[in-house]
Amino acid sequence: MKILEKYILKENFVPFIVSLVVSTFVMLLDKIIDLLNLIIEKKLDFITIISIFGLSLPFMLALTVPMAVLLATIMSFGRLSVDNELVAFKSCGINVYTLMRPTVIAAFFISLFMIYFNNMVLPETNHLLKNKMIKANYRRPVTAIVPGAFTTMKNYTIYARERVGEELQGILIYIREGTNFPKTITADRGLINLSNGGNSLQAILYHGQMHERDKQDSDKYQISSFKRFTLNLPDLGYRLNEKGTDHRGDRELSSSAMLVIIETKSAEIRSLIDHIEEIEKEIIHLETDTLITRSEFLAGLDRNRELKKQKNMLRLDLDRKDKIQRDIYKYQVEVHKKYAIAVACLIFVLIGAPIGMMTRTSGVGMAFSVSSFVFLIYYGALTLGEELADKGQISPFIAMWIANIVFGILGIYLIIISVKEMKFIDIQGFFNRILKGLRLK
Repeated sequence: MKILEKYILKENFVPFIVSLVVSTFVMLLDKIIDLLNLIIEKKLDFITIISIFGLSLPFMLALTVPMAVLLATIMSFGRLSVDNELVAFKSCGINVYTLMRPTVIAAFFISLFMIYFNNMVLPETNHLLKNKMIKANYRRPVTAIVPGAFTTMKNYTIYARERVGEELQGILIYIREGTNFPKTITADRGLINLSNGGNSLQAILYHGQMHERDKQDSDKYQISSFKRFTLNLPDLGYRLNEKGTDHRGDRELSSSAMLVIIETKSAEIRSLIDHIEEIEKEIIHLETDTLITRSEFLAGLDRNRELKKQKNMLRLDLDRKDKIQRDIYKYQVEVHKKYAIAVACLIFVLIGAPIGMMTRTSGVGMAFSVSSFVFLIYYGALTLGEELADKGQISPFIAMWIANIVFGILGIYLIIISVKEMKFIDIQGFFNRILKGLRLK
């Protein structure tokens, strides 16, 4: 039996590695296309480019590992089916359960590893990638200014006719800081450099003029020319820590860290609910009071102002409660997603094995087509569920686990059919007959 288990694992191992490499490479190509503009404009060095792609790999692996498991399972069991090895095993008294056992056990350990990977490795690499992208975007700040368009940076607006290499030409700068009348600077050409950790912008301008209206007397207008002028634009709000930002989004946190945040925000909501109930009681009390005498009428004016104040406070508290609740949904979705995608490795074995038997093909093309179709449905359900759960329309648990539950039940049903009847559907032949019929018409 150990020989059989090793044989089954060997049949799955090579397709798994090949599928993992190919699918990861395809996603990497898509990443290259997205980053190509950044690489060209910022002239990123080779080390930075490799770092960005290296830090992008964990995110890709979180998706490609389950897909590779599905593809490898379909290919391996499809080959066993097309070579009639399944019939031979059955004649020897070996059923599908026994054949699937080593693959299921291997997928179980892969799922455990992916749970650790999604919680410990992926958040850290996502955080490092974000900081790397921030630093990359601060390189060559001249590229942030689009020729032919006005670029506003806090109290400054910069326009450039065109960009030639590192140099801007036909520069126009409006400075609105500390005056009702903007100061205007024009220059034939200039260079822009970052300083103060990215928080200040230094513009070195050549051959231009400065137009400025007198603050005391608006009728006076002064024009001064310069051959070289250095303009420092401080405090742009782009402060860059060389070590990167410490702030982490939901995809940069482990499940345990997000659960702590969820508990903190839940406590905040409970406190808000208590405050909301107090305000509602006060509003009811103010609204049910009736005016009888003139003195009470005058007091009623103050009561109306207090009522308006209480209603405004109620609206603010309700808005804050909704915002905090949406944040909780977001973190809950991410927690469930980390586990759901990891467990998908096991689910895909349950559905991939019977599908492989039914397709009766050892070819990569059919297996890749079927696995891609299944994975697209799975990922589409996951994405739709995430969107609905973030809005609070469905439970985060249901949103992230419904695809696993449905595919798991379907896989178990197909396995039972395979064990009881051993009837295989020749999907490839079915498609070939359809194509043949279309050609005859």
